[in-house]
Amino acid sequence: METTSRCSSNDHLVVIGNGMASHRLIEALVKQPTRPQRITVIGAEPSPAYNRILLSPLLAGEMQQEALTLRDTQWYAEQGVTLILGEKVEMLDRARQTLTTDSGRSLDYDHLVIATGSRPALPNVPGIELEGVHGFRDLQDAESLEAIAQKGGDAVVIGGGLLGLEAAEGLRKRGSDIKVSVLQRSERLMNRQLDVTAAHLLKDTLTQRGLQIITGAQLARLESDALGRVAKVHLADGRQLNASSVIVAAGITPNAELGRQAGLRTDRAIVVDEWLTTSDPAVSALGECCQFDGTTYGLVEPIWRQVEVLAATLCGTHTQGYADAPSATKLKISGVALYAFGPTEASAEHEVLNYHDIERGDYRRLLLRDGQIEGAVLYGDTSQGPWYFEQALAGTDLNAYRQALLFGVADVEVLREASQHSPDSSELSSKQSSSKHSSHTTSEAA
Repeated sequence: METTSRCSSNDHLVVIGNGMASHRLIEALVKQPTRPQRITVIGAEPSPAYNRILLSPLLAGEMQQEALTLRDTQWYAEQGVTLILGEKVEMLDRARQTLTTDSGRSLDYDHLVIATGSRPALPNVPGIELEGVHGFRDLQDAESLEAIAQKGGDAVVIGGGLLGLEAAEGLRKRGSDIKVSVLQRSERLMNRQLDVTAAHLLKDTLTQRGLQIITGAQLARLESDALGRVAKVHLADGRQLNASSVIVAAGITPNAELGRQAGLRTDRAIVVDEWLTTSDPAVSALGECCQFDGTTYGLVEPIWRQVEVLAATLCGTHTQGYADAPSATKLKISGVALYAFGPTEASAEHEVLNYHDIERGDYRRLLLRDGQIEGAVLYGDTSQGPWYFEQALAGTDLNAYRQALLFGVADVEVLREASQHSPDSSELSSKQSSSKHSSHTTSEAA
């Protein structure tokens, strides 16, 4: 359906937040002829928007800070966008349609977008507020972790997901005299993306590089020294780890406090509809601080789709509205490529296809139901991941080619072409393909 413009060309659009989602929205808006001519962006950090995904290579010393900047301040000015940095919005008055920052600045708005992102989720344990406990979400955190790495000592990273592992590897690479331990509450690393085999491969790789990986670790408390700094980490099973610093990277908490203060409908985050509109028609929310249909967000793919919908809505152009859609996770941790989508655990209805090349360090696992791919985990060589995901989205029946599936589109196409020319050639090609790769392949039904 066609949407009507939320902003006229004379309206004042104010965007709270200058993170990746906010910046992508501004880039989309300035390309539209029906954009609001008056746009103000307010960012709490002193730097203009930067690519947070690159904080890990920044910490590891693999790139300079300037490489993270998405656009400099001059670009905003050239686009006719007012950029206010280093100020946090503390008060939102929806009745008067005004906001106030911590510097005392007051602004009025015709339409408001809240894109305040998220912050590290802190475990509810004694000592979590001690000096020496850090997050890993922004440039200041990266600077603090760099100092920790160069000083040396015992660093404990809480969280065995993507961010925690990247923080741990960055510390290890940057410091010559630092011992880094990773605590993962689950029994395996990256339990939301990887199956048991892939998680074990990743753990072995990181352990060989010098990280101490402790899975099944239930954090109990942090102990301080005589000066009030963190000194030890206590686990629920009684184990203790020395810790001159603790880095928390165990999930995120949406920054929804401004919405709550203003009386917007909130749950875990600020609740929005398919147009990214909050319970107030004059206010939208975007990215990690918003919640749609019970879901909050931490990956860029769904947030980029939100940006497209909101930009169209604000400018009055055609959009079908936002809807959640399946997404694949493509990651690179310390030089190890990963690609995953769908369920990580096989059900009784799944057929499981496995491939493991120990020498090359490649692993693939596909979950099939009635000949259709429902899930995949790829470790090492992930080149076929997008093709698997494409087949899953299309619901393609791949029963006739299951013997070649683990080896990708080229082998499947050989079977497909053979089956079109001869009724028997498909079976022959399947046997040849299976024989060709049998030394590295296992296949089992679950």
